[in-house]
Amino acid sequence: MTGQTSIMKRRCGSAARGARPLPLLLLPVQAALMAGLGWLVTGPAAHHWPLSGEPGAEQALADHRSAPATGISGWFSVLAGTEAVIGVALVCVVALVLLPGAARRADALFLGVSVAAQSAVFLVVTALVARPRPAVPRLDGAPPTSSFPSGHVGASLALYGGLAVLAFLRMRGPWRHAVAGVLLLIPLAVGMSRMYRGMHHPSDVAGGLLNGALTLLIVGWAFLTGRRTGTEPEPGSEPESGSAPGPRSAPEAPPALAGGTVLVVRHPLNCPDRLADRVRAALDARGHRDQQWLLTSAERPSADLAERAAAGDPALVVVCGGDGTVRACADVLAGTGIAMVLAPCGTGNLLARNLGLPLDPVGALTESLAGDSFGIDVGRIRGDGLPPTRFTVMAGAGFDAAMVRDASPRLKSRMGWAAYVLSAVRHLGDPGVRLTLRIDEGRPRRRRARMVVIGNVGALQGGLPLLPGARPDSGRLEVVLFDPRGPFGWFTTAGHLALRLLRPGAPTPPGRTAAGGALEYFSATRVDVRCAVPQPRELDGDAVADGAGFTAEIEPGALRMYLPGAPGAPARPAVPRGRREQAGRTGRTGQTLRTGRTEEEGSGDGHREAGTATARRGR
Repeated sequence: MTGQTSIMKRRCGSAARGARPLPLLLLPVQAALMAGLGWLVTGPAAHHWPLSGEPGAEQALADHRSAPATGISGWFSVLAGTEAVIGVALVCVVALVLLPGAARRADALFLGVSVAAQSAVFLVVTALVARPRPAVPRLDGAPPTSSFPSGHVGASLALYGGLAVLAFLRMRGPWRHAVAGVLLLIPLAVGMSRMYRGMHHPSDVAGGLLNGALTLLIVGWAFLTGRRTGTEPEPGSEPESGSAPGPRSAPEAPPALAGGTVLVVRHPLNCPDRLADRVRAALDARGHRDQQWLLTSAERPSADLAERAAAGDPALVVVCGGDGTVRACADVLAGTGIAMVLAPCGTGNLLARNLGLPLDPVGALTESLAGDSFGIDVGRIRGDGLPPTRFTVMAGAGFDAAMVRDASPRLKSRMGWAAYVLSAVRHLGDPGVRLTLRIDEGRPRRRRARMVVIGNVGALQGGLPLLPGARPDSGRLEVVLFDPRGPFGWFTTAGHLALRLLRPGAPTPPGRTAAGGALEYFSATRVDVRCAVPQPRELDGDAVADGAGFTAEIEPGALRMYLPGAPGAPARPAVPRGRREQAGRTGRTGQTLRTGRTEEEGSGDGHREAGTATARRGR
């Protein structure tokens, strides 16, 4: 027992040294916020709706009690009781620290600190806020604490919600969604049981959920941010034993990739020196020793890829960066026949996620080089202050672009994509905008929306299916208009997307609505959007100039990539190099790259190609 205790202390001490204690200083701020809400609930807002309607709802629940429901509610109250929460938390923490193959020291600290911190905030708030229990017969003994917030609900969310977070981050395959979903349902069931049993007002339950959620956010920021999901190593770290095989075990390079110069475009912040060394070693192991490394900058997000590719004949371009770097390189390579390989090391890595690549940069590179050549579509967009350019993931205007634009760079470096969630909260109240949408050559459609998103692929972070019908090789763009009205509209929309995540099914047909009309879907090869007033806009997660409209078109199969398997379903064969190379490489001027169209196709687009070249030089 002494040996196990020393092992536990040593492992937890190592994890604590790797934690970020600064976010935990927000816990007193959380306590002050919860106390302020308690003062509002018991004071100025007590006689206004919806708080004024709580006694009637509580009495209705008490009047409709039944033996089966009483039994079930009692079971959930016990599940969230102090003894159960402490017992389950201790078992899980010890298991995470000691069990072979499951030693997750940071995860153990995240779970244990979340439960303890939530309880500490709860005790502080109940000492400052005095709220009586509901005036109905109670089925449990009332503890001597204030009714606001619900301690059972907060504790259950800190524990079972924390386990849901770990399940989603660490498990593999579709089961992780199901397990996380079931765990997240427990705090909701606990909240219903506490109201049913007459122990809490609805606003107490809402306060408990908020207290637990804020605790998970703050403690997760301190202990989990910057860590990869599953068993993927950190960028720049050495692979652990039992992890995916490194470059030494990679098969020989396919004949199509043997020899030739490899251009490696590297984002210096997302791909630090240690990770760059691993990428270099992986390429060396596959016979690619003729490497030319290009560093990006804010002014030149694809470095001098256009000039290098035009001057030589690279066998391959490896992109080490996030979606912004990938988009800039794809803008250069689309239509040239030069193949691209991803080593994803950005914040979102949405293209890599949608293509099914590992998020370990070297793992993605190794698997892709062992695969085959495929063509994926790219979107081309222009209009209203936006020079002609391409995107590989999504283009948007409105709410999502404002979220991207206003996300703190400092928080992004510390929290990853979770920083976008905090930015989104600031824009939940932004009004919608009137716009005109034209699909292909159809009639203009007048709509009102908070945002419009045009996607080449469909999944966001965590696999959230915003555009479930989007495929990177479909030859079409998918469009969604997003316009939830009020809190109920947001709740309905979130529920619809969460259900899609847990139970993937057939995509919503174009022209149909979902989530009570908050989502409307379209499919097109060309999309024209005109807004009544200028809106924030984004391309592949990068904010671009505000504008009142844009036109997006699809370029089917224009970007050639090496991937472990076909990018979509049904799979399409590899893109033939012959015609595209002839169009893209023959007749190069040595100053820029052609778009890959034939002379007949390009005759009407000369001004667009000139604009693209000018934009590249400007970047």
